Amino acid sequence: MRVIAGTAKGHRLRSVPGDTTRPITDRAKESLFNILGDFIVGARVLDLFAGTGAVGIEALSRGAAEVVFVDKSPAALRTVRANLQHTRLADRAVVLRADAFKYLAGPIETPFDLIYIAPPQYKGLWAEVLRALDARPAWLSSTPGGGSGIVVAQIHPREYQDLPLHNLVEYDRRKYGSTLLCFFESTRQRIGDTKPDNSLTR
Repeated sequence: MRVIAGTAKGHRLRSVPGDTTRPITDRAKESLFNILGDFIVGARVLDLFAGTGAVGIEALSRGAAEVVFVDKSPAALRTVRANLQHTRLADRAVVLRADAFKYLAGPIETPFDLIYIAPPQYKGLWAEVLRALDARPAWLSSTPGGGSGIVVAQIHPREYQDLPLHNLVEYDRRKYGSTLLCFFESTRQRIGDTKPDNSLTR
């Protein structure tokens, strides 16, 4: 597991001890950031169920303005902090020990351009997070030009289900082996939207 591009390119990342996390593969991560493109530059990112912090660290390496890492596991948080120090990206990171759902139920001080969720598999947690965000769409940024922040859920393909959401809409889905990435954005962006798929603009 390594940083693929940007200022920390080539740095190898530590894994969380044990088998409680599911790190994203380098192939899936590279494809994710190829899709995001320049959208990530200057973005504010929330890495929920952060695990190793690989996605948030890749975002920082590629020019994200700030990443907030949230996990309730002390071992995961120690790994995130070690990886941030190793990549010299800690100055633009906030690392929080918190339950993801309690965090999302808390005050919304500044919205995010990208929210990445990769919870433990086969527990339906990804769907619960999407419902929580759907109930509080103000977690996602918006711009006067109609741009919207996005949510990306990393799940196993067998976990997928159609979700009846009101304020979020799924607009893309990509499968990389045993990893499925599902892309959501605010319905505010989709009304009258004519932009091509994967043209992610804030």
